[in-house]
Amino acid sequence: MASASKSPWRNPSYLQSSFGIFMFFCSWGIWWSFFSRYLIDGVGMTAAEQGQIYSINSLATLIIMFAYGVIQDQLGIKRKLVIFVSFVAMLVGPFVQFIYAPMLNAGGTTRFIGALIGSVVLSAGFMSGCSLFEAITERYSRHFDFEYGQSRAWGSFGYAIVALCAGFLFNINPLINFWVGSAFGLGMLLVYAFWVPAEQKEELKKEADPNAAPTNPSFKEMLAVLKMPTLWVLIVFMLLTNTFYTVFDQQMFPTYYASLFPTMEIGNATYGTLNGFQVFLESAMMGVVPIIMKKIGVRNALLLGATVMFLRIGLCGVFHDPISVSIVKLFHSIEVPLFCLPAFRYFTLHFDTKLSATLYMVGFQIASQVGQVIFSTPLGALHDAMGDRPTFFTISAIVLAALIYGFFVIKKDDQDVGGDPFYTDAQLRRMEAAKA
Repeated sequence: MASASKSPWRNPSYLQSSFGIFMFFCSWGIWWSFFSRYLIDGVGMTAAEQGQIYSINSLATLIIMFAYGVIQDQLGIKRKLVIFVSFVAMLVGPFVQFIYAPMLNAGGTTRFIGALIGSVVLSAGFMSGCSLFEAITERYSRHFDFEYGQSRAWGSFGYAIVALCAGFLFNINPLINFWVGSAFGLGMLLVYAFWVPAEQKEELKKEADPNAAPTNPSFKEMLAVLKMPTLWVLIVFMLLTNTFYTVFDQQMFPTYYASLFPTMEIGNATYGTLNGFQVFLESAMMGVVPIIMKKIGVRNALLLGATVMFLRIGLCGVFHDPISVSIVKLFHSIEVPLFCLPAFRYFTLHFDTKLSATLYMVGFQIASQVGQVIFSTPLGALHDAMGDRPTFFTISAIVLAALIYGFFVIKKDDQDVGGDPFYTDAQLRRMEAAKA
């Protein structure tokens, strides 16, 4: 394990993990940030039809994501799975242009088959891949002594850079975005296939020793995750909150925001710039949120994230001018880290750390995907029937209900500690004073 005093910039595993997750989010963000616009403008779908695509994608994602969690927990720090995912990401451009787009544009049964095929490919390479790359980066951070939030911030930074370009490329030809995603996918493949720092090679040798104590969970232990009542409590909370990152922010907001401008082209370009700026702030907040957690604790950080989401979505229904909505959109920059980082820490605090990938996939990401399967189509239909404001207020009310629920059921940081304990700065000071 790396020295605790080592600067992140002198930690080869930090550099490798950060560059790898940077390339992943570049590969994903260049097309994902405008996927909703692509389905409406490029394919000509209604909001309800678009919701069906998101539901199908989410269904495939939750199945693949659970498989990824189980496989990666068995692999430990081995990279076989992330190399496979990188290979799939590298193929997104040719897949969309020559298979996915023609089938969606054909309509009827062909569109449905195309949606099914696309859900497997896009989920395997990106939607499920996202949580996999986050999980393995978090695992590397514990093995090789660097701050996960600092490394994950590079993913947001990569997303921000490509989001600035995505709107302009989309206005030229939406398919360009997917091909640029392939180029970044190739870069990601090279990072994970060939960049193996010496300390990782040493750790892999130790794990390969037949006499070494097993560090990976058994399949029975991983299945037992689904029998944990305390996990299901958190799943309900995530299902009614983090779900709306996709249902609202990807499925509805881009079209709503673009409609606030004189032309959709101006709206697309402005949204790309705003989204890029917002994710730049998000990458900065990845470094700030661990400090916030040290002040208020893991549980309170999760509840704060839900509060920000409730206000942000609700205020998007209150305001209808580009400037006000743009300001409200920037709330997202603190909301994402307030869900992502405390969620990981919650699992490593209350559960066995060797199950972290499975727990994160099931309790955070899969819960969100189930919510998307449930909510995408009916909320898309509600949006078609009643418009923006009633839909936004409905989503905001659901998040408020989840926030109230979470206040009563999410465990306190000193309650049922089954993994690595967590202490706020104030608690550490009291402990130091008691020793003196």
